[in-house]
Amino acid sequence: MRRPHPLLRWIGRSTLVLGASAAVLLGLGFLWFIWRVPADEIPLSRNADGIVALTGGASRIADAIELLASGRGKRLLISGANRATNSSEISRLNPEFERWVRCCVDIDRSLNTLGNAVETRRWAESRGFRSLIVVTSNYHMPRALAEIAHQLPDVALVPFPVVTGRQRADPWWSGGATARLMLSEYVKYIFARLRMGLNPSATAGELNPA
Repeated sequence: MRRPHPLLRWIGRSTLVLGASAAVLLGLGFLWFIWRVPADEIPLSRNADGIVALTGGASRIADAIELLASGRGKRLLISGANRATNSSEISRLNPEFERWVRCCVDIDRSLNTLGNAVETRRWAESRGFRSLIVVTSNYHMPRALAEIAHQLPDVALVPFPVVTGRQRADPWWSGGATARLMLSEYVKYIFARLRMGLNPSATAGELNPA
């Protein structure tokens, strides 16, 4: 039996080494990502010009409106709301905050996190805001901050992660659904970072996520 050519053996070994190295890096990256996901809600250390809530998870809108009512920001942007969501519906669900919803809440219909960031940029720039409190689920916070910071590099971002009671009670590895959610969000975060790295100077107009 003829032995493989030395070049082929070298290519095979190199492929195995590269594959193993990539797997290790991805694994370490996932552990770093999990470490970055807040396990508890973080008390705010400062107020901001505006508040932006990225829809898609439990309690995000309610928590953001409560921050607005407590004077943590001047206005609130609810980003990524579905077509059925409007000021009247939000007031109906949160009657104690109707006054603030009527006067100080804006809504956009963006379809994904990139779209959230683009609309947040337009909203913040139109109002001259230089600081924002970002409200979203804890597992979504790293990607949300990365996308918004890419669009608004000179604006201070203050995270306010929403953590459900179930997330506090059960670690992410204890349930298959939660583990898959974390892994899926990690993959999305990697692709978002790669996209931003390949096009670091992209502007909102150039991205055109719609």
